[in-house]
Amino acid sequence: MSEKCTADEIITTFFLNTCLLNQRLSEPDVRAVLHIGSLMTCHPSDDEEADAVPLITGSVAEFYIKPMLPHVGDVDVMWHFSTDLAIPRGHSPPTQLPAEFHNYVTVVEIIDSHFPGYVYLKLRYLLTECPEDGKYNAVAYDRQKYLANRLDYKGNEFEYHGPARIFAEPMLHLLPCHMPVEISHNPLDDVHCVRCLVWLPQAADWPKRYRNYGWPDSVTVDRIVNKGCDVVGVAHRQCRQHKWTAKNQWRLSFSRAEIVLMNNMLPIQQIVYHMLRVFIKTERLLDTANNSEKCTLSNYHIKTLLLWACELKSRSWWTDDLSLVRICVELLHTLAVWLIDGRCPHYFISNCM
Repeated sequence: MSEKCTADEIITTFFLNTCLLNQRLSEPDVRAVLHIGSLMTCHPSDDEEADAVPLITGSVAEFYIKPMLPHVGDVDVMWHFSTDLAIPRGHSPPTQLPAEFHNYVTVVEIIDSHFPGYVYLKLRYLLTECPEDGKYNAVAYDRQKYLANRLDYKGNEFEYHGPARIFAEPMLHLLPCHMPVEISHNPLDDVHCVRCLVWLPQAADWPKRYRNYGWPDSVTVDRIVNKGCDVVGVAHRQCRQHKWTAKNQWRLSFSRAEIVLMNNMLPIQQIVYHMLRVFIKTERLLDTANNSEKCTLSNYHIKTLLLWACELKSRSWWTDDLSLVRICVELLHTLAVWLIDGRCPHYFISNCM
C-alpha cells in the first residue's frame, strides 16, 4: 500500500511541477493567428462584402497550463460571416447589432429538429442599417428557404470532419526567423458557424439550475449567457444518409461558453483534463474496430466529463489529500458508467444525451 501511495505522490508532484502557466507564445497560437489572417480573404461565392469574424476555440483557447508533453491536437478556429445572424424561433429581429456585423444582415430562425441539439435554419428577415441612427430595419422574407450547412467556395472542394473542413496550412515560413516557434504537423480545423447573440431556449435550464458548490459562480454564468451561442453545420449521424437533411441540418454549439468555463477551472482540474485526454489517446480509445462514429470516444466526452465534475464535486474533493491518480480513476469510472448506459449527458442541454 505504501508503494502505491508513493507512486501517487510522485505522479502528482511531477505534474504539479511541470504543468506551468502558459506565458509563452506557442506554435499552435501562431498557427491559429495566421489562419485568422487567411480568413480575412474568405467570402461566400455570392457576396464579396461578407467578412469572416473569427474565434480561436478548442485546446489553444481552453488551456492556460503548458505541460511538458504536447497537449494541443487540432488547431481550431471557428468563424461566422458578418452578414449572417441566427435568432431563436419566435424572437423579434434585433434593432441593434455589434460593430462586427455588416450594414445588411440576413437573419435565420432556429427551428428544432426531432434530435435534441440539432436544428434547421430558416430564412426569416433581411436587416438593413439606417445611417442616421445606426438602428436596423427588418423586412420579412416570404419564401420558405433553409440555409444549407455547407458553403460554396467557388468550386473548391474541401475535406470535412464533422462541422470542420480541413484547411490549407498557414504560411509559417513568413514568420520572422527569430520568432521561437516549434513547427509541428497538427491538423487545422476550420469551422463555419452562424452567430446567435442570445442564449438559446434549448439550454434555458442551464443558467437557472441549482449548483451545490457554486461552480460556475453567478458572475461567470451571466458572462456566458451574455455571449450567446453559435450554430455549426453538421447533421446528426442518423440523418446523414438523407439527402435533404444531411444538407440542411445544423448543431448547436457552446464553444464560447466552454472557453470561459475551462479558463475558470483550477490548475489541478486543467491538469486532470490534460491527463485524461492523453490517456484516451495513448490507449487508442479514440479508435474503433468498425470505424463507426457512434462508438467513438472523443475529447468532447472528456471535456463534458470534466465540466460535470467541476460542478458536482466540491473544491475539497479536488484539493484535499491531493492525488491525481485517484481523481483520474474516479472520473474514468464515471465515464465507464456513461459508456455502459450508452449516454453522455450534455452539459448545457438537459434533454440531450
